[in-house]
Amino acid sequence: MTNIFTGTGSALLTPFNADESIDFASLKKLIDHVSVEGGPEFLTVLGTTGEVATLTSEEKTEVLAFVKANNSKKLPIMYGIGGNNTREILANIEKTDFNGVQAILSVCPYYNKPSQDGIYKHFIAIADKSPVPVMLYNIPGRTGVNMTAETTIKLSQHKNIFGIKEASGDLMQCIEIVKGTSDDFILTAGDDLLSVPMASIGGKGSISVLSNIFPKEFATMVRSAVNGDFTKANQILHTFLEINPLLYLEGNPVGAKYVLSELNVLGADVRLPLSAASDNLRAKLSAALKKYQSSK
Repeated sequence: MTNIFTGTGSALLTPFNADESIDFASLKKLIDHVSVEGGPEFLTVLGTTGEVATLTSEEKTEVLAFVKANNSKKLPIMYGIGGNNTREILANIEKTDFNGVQAILSVCPYYNKPSQDGIYKHFIAIADKSPVPVMLYNIPGRTGVNMTAETTIKLSQHKNIFGIKEASGDLMQCIEIVKGTSDDFILTAGDDLLSVPMASIGGKGSISVLSNIFPKEFATMVRSAVNGDFTKANQILHTFLEINPLLYLEGNPVGAKYVLSELNVLGADVRLPLSAASDNLRAKLSAALKKYQSSK
C-alpha cells in the first residue's frame, strides 16, 4: 500500500485571495494543473509549503475536504499533521477524517529543539495513534534540530512508519538511512534539486515544490532517476537550476506562488508573516520563467 508514495508528490500550495481568505477556485485550478497525465503520482496536502502554520483548524479541515472532493484523478493523498506539541497532534489525528487519506506526513518538532530521545518518543506516539501509515519529515534548516540517521533507522522499525522525507541536504546521512533500513522503507527527497542524486543512492522519489509549477517535467525527471536513467534525469534537472533557488529567496512559497500567477493558475498572495514577492524578485522570476519556457 505505501509504495503508492514512490515517485513525485506535489506539496500543494494554498491559494489566497487579496483579503487572505482561501481561494478555493484557484485551489481547484492548481489540483487540475498538477494532475496532468504523466505528472506526479500523489498529492501532499497541507505540508509546510501549504502555509499550514497560518491556517486555522477549521480551514485545514475545509482544505482537506476540498482536495478530496476535487481530486478528479484520484491520486493518493498524504496529509500533513505535525508540530511541536505532541499532545495537540494526537488530538488532531483523533478528529481528522481519514476517509480518502492514505498516509500522513509529520514534520520533526520545531523550535523547542528536543533531544533524539524526545524526537523518537514523539514519532512513536504519532505512529501508535495514526490510523494510516506515517512518513517522517526531517528539515533541520526550518526546525532547528536534525533527526539523525540512527533515530530514523530506529523509528523505521515501527510497523506504522514507512518512510522519510529527508531535507537535511546531507547525502551521507541519507546513505546511512538507506543502509540501515529495510528495502521497503521509502527515502524521499525534500530538496527538489537533490531528487536525482538521492535516487542514485536509493531514494525513491520526491515531495516537491517545483512540481506545482512544472508537474509533468518534474515527475518525468524523478521517474527517470528512480528507474536508473540518469542521463535523462540530469538533462531535466539542469533546466531547473536557474529558477529553483529564486523560489526560496523571500520564503517558501512566495516565489512559487508568483510563478504560478504568471502561469494564470493562482494568485501571488500569501499570508503574513510572509509577504508577496518584491519587485526585484518578480523581475528575476519572470526572466527565469521566460528562459525556461524558451528552452522547451
